[in-house]
Amino acid sequence: MKIGLALGGGSARGWSHIGVIEALSEYGITPDIICGTSIGSLVGAAYVSDNLKQLKVWTESLSKFETARFLEINTSLKGFVNKKRLHHFLNKHVADDDLLIESLEKKYAAVATDLESGREVWLNKGSVIDAVWSPISLPGLFPAIRSDNRWLVDGGLVNPVPISVCRALGADAVIAVNLNGDIVGKHIQKPVKEPNNGDRFVDKVTDFIADYTPSVFTSTEDKNTAPGLFESIASSINITQDRITRSRMAGDPPDILLAPKLSHIGLLEFYRASESISEGRACVQRMLPEIRHVFNET
Repeated sequence: MKIGLALGGGSARGWSHIGVIEALSEYGITPDIICGTSIGSLVGAAYVSDNLKQLKVWTESLSKFETARFLEINTSLKGFVNKKRLHHFLNKHVADDDLLIESLEKKYAAVATDLESGREVWLNKGSVIDAVWSPISLPGLFPAIRSDNRWLVDGGLVNPVPISVCRALGADAVIAVNLNGDIVGKHIQKPVKEPNNGDRFVDKVTDFIADYTPSVFTSTEDKNTAPGLFESIASSINITQDRITRSRMAGDPPDILLAPKLSHIGLLEFYRASESISEGRACVQRMLPEIRHVFNET
């Protein structure tokens, strides 16, 4: 029996995929097919490239300062991510530029969106790193990526949890990880801004991260105040991915659905990896009776 693992999108909440994969492995479940959208494509790529442990060590050492260094304030309006630094990170902790998907022991595919046609694009050939770039290009943070005469962006816009891709690649049973199942309707408390630490750039980027985290409205006056630009973008992404995920899973449900409880972690709070990973493991533990039931009978 071939097992597929569909890793969903959710930005910083995606580090929970690491905990999910580790826990499944400890219970003797090793997927043969890995498909990912957005952050799921990155973690999935590290897994199939045998770099998951290395990625975990790095994520758990990530601080708010290090997170800020991946972002840059510029006037190009094409994106806020420092692509040079990100490329170095991908090479060191995910895969080398010359590693090909065809050479991997497990089947792997990443999902992107064609910005012009709106079509879903499956990236399952060629460079592993090239396959990761466009699926993680979250609108508002990354510029679109040019590939095969197409402008590609985050696959979460069309297929937030790529169950269908796993089945198309030959999976007999699919375990899906939905990172946004508890997001809509549960706004996130905006972090309290810390005192100025003397580094104006880091302070600006830290404020940017806070602004990209939806806040909870606690007073009558606040309810009448329009959300900020980035808060609106983040909330819109959450709503879009949640609604599309519900619709697609209604027609093509997974055999096992894992839904880590991560609504307290903002889209850009990548420095909270330990919490995310722990919840990924806990989610598998909660679903263990169902997992054993499905795979003992399949």
